Amino acid sequence: MLIHSIPFGRDHAPDFFAGFPATPAVFVLRGADASAEPYIGKSSNLRKRLQRLLAPPESQSKRLNLRERVAVIEYTLTGSDFGSMLVLYKTLRAEFPDTYQKRLRLHHAPLIRLNLDNEYARAYVTNRLGRLTGRSVYYGPFRSRAVAEKFMNDSLDLFKMRRCTFDLSPDPAFPGCVYSEMKMCLAPCFKGCTDEAYAAEVARVQAWFDSGGESLIAEIEAERDRLSADLDFEAAAERHMRINKVKSVAALSDEICRRLDRLDAVIVQPANGPKSVALFRFCKGEMSGPENFSVETEAETENTAPTPDQRLRECLARLAPAGARSAAQFMEELAMLKRWYYRSHKTGEIVLAKQDGELSVRRIANAVDRVWKHEKIQNQLPLRPDS
Repeated sequence: MLIHSIPFGRDHAPDFFAGFPATPAVFVLRGADASAEPYIGKSSNLRKRLQRLLAPPESQSKRLNLRERVAVIEYTLTGSDFGSMLVLYKTLRAEFPDTYQKRLRLHHAPLIRLNLDNEYARAYVTNRLGRLTGRSVYYGPFRSRAVAEKFMNDSLDLFKMRRCTFDLSPDPAFPGCVYSEMKMCLAPCFKGCTDEAYAAEVARVQAWFDSGGESLIAEIEAERDRLSADLDFEAAAERHMRINKVKSVAALSDEICRRLDRLDAVIVQPANGPKSVALFRFCKGEMSGPENFSVETEAETENTAPTPDQRLRECLARLAPAGARSAAQFMEELAMLKRWYYRSHKTGEIVLAKQDGELSVRRIANAVDRVWKHEKIQNQLPLRPDS
């Protein structure tokens, strides 16, 4: 799986480690016994990490040293910690299929599930994805379960969809619950509404989640404008205050929290090669990449085709994923995207598709330029003359 493989022995020359680059990488250290468990890791500086693990140990040092046990060094250069995380995931999954999640400390992202498989749909927070072919829709990933529950509960306060957790068998004799008493639920449990009316309310809730709140805001704005045109300014002012409340609820959801089957994102990362960045794409529950994108080519220097935008479109086409093979793969690769996105300090940028599903090539190009310039500054290398 890893690209480079180099034999290792205790009699190597002192400058042996100088042949390894001091860049991010994923590596595997294997012993002479093929049945022995390999040591797998990632590092932002491969040369330094291998020296620490394989150089002659200092006297009475308690630091881990594998010099006496390693026979082969395998590694792949990645260019960034994000790239290392994905290669490490694939390597551990291949080497330790039963324990790779525990080794990675990979925790599934909190999601909101709108359970449309139930006759009387309801929403709840979960960290498990059901059948990919089911009718239910999922939204996320959220920073934490608490954030997901806060957003879901505040969202449901704006509608009248049920919150009870049991399967309903509508009975007019059923007394209902506190939500029906407070007129916060249409009460399908005792036929307080028709099935059609409840389905219409569920559709409004789905439109809210699908649009990130824009559907309800547009609905109330239209009502406000109508009341204002009818000179009912008191009611119009009440609608205006409601719009502010709705916007504050919508703001609880981060930009990345989308309907999962429509979540399409391009992640721009530093690359291992010169004058280039690495592009990854998360779409249909699958992470694809890296695809190296040259920031400047000789053809562009000579003012000949293709243009950067054309090359970006070609690159995105090569990154188009086939889709997750299973719900488990979907959740694991989404968990890695969530882990990177919510870091306090992260390298690279993410560009999310618009609500209509279109990826903005111009936004991606700007992100590419910023990531490349930042990386050159970090490496204290000169920028392009036109920068």
